Amino acid sequence: MIGFYDYTVFLTYLSMLSATCGIILCLNDIGHPFVGMLFLMFCGLCDAFDGKVARTKKNRTEQMKKFGIQIDSLSDLVAFGVLPACIGIAMLRSSIEFLNFPDFKLFQIAEKSAVIKVVLTVIAVFYALAAMIRLAFFNVLEDERQQKEGGCNKTYLGLPVTTSALIFPTILLIHIFCNANLTLLYFLFLIIVGVLFISDVQFKKPSTKGVLLMIIIGLVEAAALAFVFIVMKKQ
Repeated sequence: MIGFYDYTVFLTYLSMLSATCGIILCLNDIGHPFVGMLFLMFCGLCDAFDGKVARTKKNRTEQMKKFGIQIDSLSDLVAFGVLPACIGIAMLRSSIEFLNFPDFKLFQIAEKSAVIKVVLTVIAVFYALAAMIRLAFFNVLEDERQQKEGGCNKTYLGLPVTTSALIFPTILLIHIFCNANLTLLYFLFLIIVGVLFISDVQFKKPSTKGVLLMIIIGLVEAAALAFVFIVMKKQ
């Protein structure tokens, strides 16, 4: 059987499975953006630790290292490129009301013109394309850099795709708790974030404390979304 199946790739495989489940649940007949967002944040949690876990194995071969880099990028494309785009489409398709928010209603695709539907779909596709370009570019760049320098970079060129695991859940939470229709804002951020993916703007790499803070924020957002989706829907 081809491939590698030790503990160093477990979190990457788990992230890929999570992203695939999120996409399927977003786009089927019971599609729900909240569910997709929970899967997105779980992918972000896996990504926060997969590299650290892989580096604990000191006797990795060059094949194992290169395999890890490739599957990490492929998983990131699905998790942070395709899944956020599918969540946006799910927001267009869904209509969700809660008794606690009697006036709250998601933007319904059926109520909008074909032109708006096409434009928003194109935005979602652009976002996924930008994520793919970024990941492919840095696969090549990282391979060349490792051969010449080794070690890790201290800055990012352009916005890392994994930031989508914090950005888009925040928008959805504001969408819910402000009782406001922010679906178009979600798609606006798809454009902004997509452009930042392929920009040459420098972003400083977060420290260990910064990573832990982002993980805590993500867990709080996940708990809030779970509360809204599970508890409030039953009331």
